[in-house]
Amino acid sequence: MAEYRVDELARAAGTTVGNVRVYQDRDLLPSPMRRGRVAIYSEAHLARLRLILSLLKRGYTFAQIREMITTWETGRDLGDLLGLEQVLTQPWSDETPQRMSLAKLVAEFGRHATPDTFKRAVNLGVFARDGAHVIIRSPRLLHTTRELLAAGVPMAAVLDLAEAVQRQTDELAALFLRMVDDHLLPGRDTGWTPGADEVPELTEQATRLRPLAQAAVSAFLARSMSRALNDWIADRFGPLLSHDYPERR
Repeated sequence: MAEYRVDELARAAGTTVGNVRVYQDRDLLPSPMRRGRVAIYSEAHLARLRLILSLLKRGYTFAQIREMITTWETGRDLGDLLGLEQVLTQPWSDETPQRMSLAKLVAEFGRHATPDTFKRAVNLGVFARDGAHVIIRSPRLLHTTRELLAAGVPMAAVLDLAEAVQRQTDELAALFLRMVDDHLLPGRDTGWTPGADEVPELTEQATRLRPLAQAAVSAFLARSMSRALNDWIADRFGPLLSHDYPERR
């Protein structure tokens, strides 16, 4: 097996000697072998170090990584735990972000491209600033904005609508997760790690619930839009129309 000194190990893993020592102090990385005063690391140390760096990049804390490593070392299946994490954290949107120069964006929206408008769009998550460019996180929302502006809706009204919808969808998401806490994970403390026998069932539940949540929100929104539209038609054009719409029965 290959052997590494600490600087060689850090270089092979793409990190620093300081980080290697921090991970050792946090009991994430096993102590090296000693040859006199020289610390010698093995390929196993390198594999562990790469795992630690990967988990840190994915947002795990030192405590969570230590729990995972303990899970692995005691014979439980770390792959199951990471499989659950993948199901829970995969994106809910299939949109691909686009990159556009800030100058092009300003030119396209003209008088609508004010500092206040840009700030509100960033807060909504539509854009992210990237130097002289912007990352368009939701091309669909940008397209919707273009169409509403073309139809004559003022930019301020478009942003007011977007912010109101954001608040409502945030509440829907919180309600859904509260249901998960109350009925699927009752009594579980924050930071709880599922046991090996619990992970497969939780992964299956999470896999099933994702499309169900999306379908439920879509169905209720469709019904709400249908009812609201029928009421609007009746209020605006009632004297001219005699249709009896199903949703009004």
